[in-house]
Amino acid sequence: MDSTDLGYSPPHDGGSKASFHPDSPSADDKERTTHIRFLVSNTAAGSIIGKGGSTITEFQSQSGARIQLSRNHEFFPGTPDRIIMLSGGFNEIFKAMELILDKLLNEDEDNHDGDARTKVRLIVPNSSCGAIIGKGGSTIKSFIEESQADIKISPQDNNYAGFTDRLVTVTGSLEEQMRAIYLIMSKLAEDAHYPQSLNSPFPYGGVNFSGYPAASVGYMIPSVAYNATNYGPNGIGGRHSSSKGATSARSPAGPTDAQGSPVTFGVPDEHIGAVVGRGGRNIMEITQISGAKIKISDRGDFMSGTSDRKVTITGAPEAIRTAQALIMQRVSANTER
Repeated sequence: MDSTDLGYSPPHDGGSKASFHPDSPSADDKERTTHIRFLVSNTAAGSIIGKGGSTITEFQSQSGARIQLSRNHEFFPGTPDRIIMLSGGFNEIFKAMELILDKLLNEDEDNHDGDARTKVRLIVPNSSCGAIIGKGGSTIKSFIEESQADIKISPQDNNYAGFTDRLVTVTGSLEEQMRAIYLIMSKLAEDAHYPQSLNSPFPYGGVNFSGYPAASVGYMIPSVAYNATNYGPNGIGGRHSSSKGATSARSPAGPTDAQGSPVTFGVPDEHIGAVVGRGGRNIMEITQISGAKIKISDRGDFMSGTSDRKVTITGAPEAIRTAQALIMQRVSANTER
């Protein structure tokens, strides 16, 4: 079965976009059960689940793939985003991905005037990233040329024992993204290092995230500290500097963004140490990643009627949301210890 079975009609020779390779992956690879994971915001996760689970049930029925989400406090390390995992045959997964991305794109257009070129961030083990990059970047360059999408692979952060996943960010229109994802999935299906199955979309339970790695996550991560390789449409790789999607560490949401309403909430006193970190390391990292300002009430200064310390976050709306998610991530991790 090729891509046309999934509703795609690749253009004939001379078209503006390149077609898929009909012989990649092989028929055996397509029949084999596999999986792919990618990131979604909490809002997007709710949209995918639907009222009473109606949407996710419908998508599973239409595609034949199994769709799983990490729990609402299980975020990809260094981000406020949950993980969604699609399992099944190659074409089943591809169809489920198309249904999900199409729904999220339509909702973005309903809520904003929105850029037609959106991002999807795939989670790929470091051991399989070499196959996607290819010798001298040849494979990833060919994928960019064929799909017309931008593809960026985050660096491997070796400071976190046991953490071996990287993010492959695909930017483009829905059609461009689906072409790129098809090519990436084809390569993963052929890669002997790619695990054929995972029991959970969130397999990080036993991994030591001391400080949680700030994996390359578009607007959230300071480019000066994390030199992701960005392959643009021209196929030229280089350091991710001032290209769109990366801004300064202090103001990820953009220096001209309007300030949002301050958010104040309580954090149990016993978890404040995990939020602040030794010497303030954790709170400094959260401040740097989010671009928000965070104020924690003094010891003994609790919210009325509780033993919760008051946490106040100010900044741009996106910065506030990111900071709050990262703080709650630390609280959740500390609770489970």
